[in-house]
Amino acid sequence: MKKNLFSDNNQSSKGFYAALGISAVMIGSACWFAYGQSKKLTGDLTAKNSISEPEAPVNKREYNVPKATAVAARTTTPVRTSVSFTITTAATPNTEVTLPAAAIEAGEQPAEEKQVSSNKLADPKSPLKDMSFMITYFSGSDLVRNETTGTWQTHNGTDFAAEVGSEVFAVSGGEVTEIKNDPVWGVTVTIDHKNGFVTRYCGLSQALEVQKGDKLSGGDIIGTVGNTADIESALTPHLHLEMLHNGSYIDPMSELT
Repeated sequence: MKKNLFSDNNQSSKGFYAALGISAVMIGSACWFAYGQSKKLTGDLTAKNSISEPEAPVNKREYNVPKATAVAARTTTPVRTSVSFTITTAATPNTEVTLPAAAIEAGEQPAEEKQVSSNKLADPKSPLKDMSFMITYFSGSDLVRNETTGTWQTHNGTDFAAEVGSEVFAVSGGEVTEIKNDPVWGVTVTIDHKNGFVTRYCGLSQALEVQKGDKLSGGDIIGTVGNTADIESALTPHLHLEMLHNGSYIDPMSELT
C-alpha cells in the first residue's frame, strides 16, 4: 500500500503549528509572570525609598548623659543676697550678724552670731568690790613658785584676795559658756564676751547665781568667793581670774585698769 505523502506532510505541519502555538503561550505566560514580579519589586523598592533615612548613630561617649533639669542661668545684674552689720548690746557688744536680704525685708532676726574680735574689753567692770590686794600677779611666760605644790610654773591669771562669801561680778557682758567643778581650780565659771575676750572665774563657792547659757551684762553677780581651788589652797581665800584674748592668756589688769 502506498503512503500518502501529502497527508503525512499535512499532519506534520499541523503538529508543528500546534507546538509553535503552545510555545508562544508558554513564552507569553513567562513574560507576564516576569512583568508582574518586576512590577511588585519596583513597588517594594519605591516603598522602601519613601522611608526616611535613619539618624546617624550617637557617639558612645554621649550615652547615659543626664538631661539638664534646670534652665540655664541668665546673665543679670548682681543682686545683694545678704547684709552684714554690727550691733552692740550690754550682753553682746560689737557682734557682727549676717542676714539674707530677703530676710531683712521680711523683718526676720539673725539666726546666728559671728564673733568679731576687739582690741579692748567692752566697758570693763571690777570682778570684786575691793581689788586693792593682789596675792599673785599674771606671770606670762615666766615661771613662778606655787606656794601649794612647791613647783615652778606659769601663773595664767591674777589672784585677788577676798573673804569667802564676797560677791564676784562679770567684768563685761557676755554668755556663760561653761560651769564646772575642776579638780585643780575648783568651781569655775567661763564667760565668752563675744568680741575675742573670754574670762574664767576660779575658786568660787558652790552657790552660784548663773547657769550655762545665761546672757550677762557687765557687773552682774556670778557667785561668791570660795576656797575650792586645791592648787592654790595654801594661799589666803581669793578669786583667781583668768582672761584670754583670741585664745591666748593675757594679764587681766591690762583690761581692768
